[in-house]
Amino acid sequence: MPPSSANRSPFSDWRTRKTTNRLLQAIEAETRHLSASLKLMEVCGTHTMTLHRSGLKPLLREAGIEMISGPGCPVCITPDYYHEAMIDLLSSRDNILACTFGDMTRVPTRKGSLQTIVPKQGSQIKIVYSPEEAMEEARNHPEKEVIFFGAGFETTIPAITFTIKKACQERLKNYSLMAAFWLIPPALKAIVESRELAINGFIYPGHVSAIIGEKPYAFIAEEYHLPGAIAGFEPADVLLGVLSVVKQIRSGQPRVANEYQRVVQPEGNVQALALMDKYLTKEAAIWRGLGVIPDSGLRLKPEYSDFDATKRFSLQLQPHRVKKTACRCGEVLKGLVGPAGCPLFGRNCRPDSPQGPCMVSYEGACLIEYKFSGAKHHG
Repeated sequence: MPPSSANRSPFSDWRTRKTTNRLLQAIEAETRHLSASLKLMEVCGTHTMTLHRSGLKPLLREAGIEMISGPGCPVCITPDYYHEAMIDLLSSRDNILACTFGDMTRVPTRKGSLQTIVPKQGSQIKIVYSPEEAMEEARNHPEKEVIFFGAGFETTIPAITFTIKKACQERLKNYSLMAAFWLIPPALKAIVESRELAINGFIYPGHVSAIIGEKPYAFIAEEYHLPGAIAGFEPADVLLGVLSVVKQIRSGQPRVANEYQRVVQPEGNVQALALMDKYLTKEAAIWRGLGVIPDSGLRLKPEYSDFDATKRFSLQLQPHRVKKTACRCGEVLKGLVGPAGCPLFGRNCRPDSPQGPCMVSYEGACLIEYKFSGAKHHG
C-alpha cells in the first residue's frame, strides 16, 4: 500500500527510479554528442555515498561519465601526526579528557589509534556527537583539562568555533581545541594545478557550499575553464549537478551552477563566515595525499591562543617520515586510483581492521565502496 501523502517525504520523488531515469536519459542525450567520455570529481564524501547507495555510478559510466571521488573526507585527509600528538598527550599526562567524534578514534597510525591506546591514569578519550558535549564535560569536570579534537571542513568549522566564543564568554579555563580545520577551494586548486588527473569538471559539496556560497569556486571556471555545479544529496540532486556540468562542457561556457538553491545562498552563511573570520586565521596545511597546500588550513588567532590545545600543551604537530605500506589512501584521496586499486582493499583492509583512514570514516571512499560494492563477499 503506498504511503499517505501526509507521511511521504517531500523528496520522495527525488529518489524514484522514474526520476533518476529521466535525468540519466537527459545526461545521455548530452554526452552522445561528445567525442570522449568525461571524468567528473565529486568532492564530497556524502555525494560518493549517494552515488553508490543509489546505484548511479555504473549507470553514469554507461552514459559516458566516470565519477571520481575527491578529498571530501576531513578525517581521511588529516595527517597521522595530529592523532599521534593526541596519543602522546593522553599517554603521558594526567587528567586529560580528550573528546572527539567516533571515526577519529579509529584512525590507525604507527603509534596505534586513540581507540586502542592506554591513557595515563586519570586521562581518557571520550566519543561525543557534538562539540557542545565537550564543553559540557569541561563545565562538569573543572578538575580536568578537556580538549575537543575536531577535524572538519567549512561545514562543521563554524559549530566547533562557536564553542571558543562560548568558552571566552563563560571564561571556561579548562576547555581547549585541537583544530584540524581544512578549506575545500584551495584543495581543488591544488588538484587542478597538479595535472595528475585530467578532470573535466566538479560536483561541488552542498554542505560546504551552504557555508561559503558560490563565489569561492569561481576561480576554477575563470582561471582553469572547468565547469562545476553545487549539488544536494538526493540521487536527483547529484544527477542535476552532473547534467549541468555536461551542458556547460557542451556549450563551452564553464561557470559555477547552483543546483542546490533550496539550501545554498549565493553569498553563503554570512554569520558563520563572520564567526570564522573573527576567531580563525589561514595557514598552509598538509593534506594526506595532497601535500602542503597554501592557505588551506585554519588555526585560532593568537589572541585566542589560551584555548589552543597545541599551544597550551606544547604539542608537536610536525610531519614525520611515514612508514611505507601498501595502503594507497593518499592516491585515493587525489582521485588517482579507486579503492579497488589498492592491493589491501577488502583483504587486509576492512572496516574491522582498517589500514588507512579511508576505510575508517563514514565519508571515506574505501568504506563506502566496501559497503556497497560487494567487496566484503569476495575480498
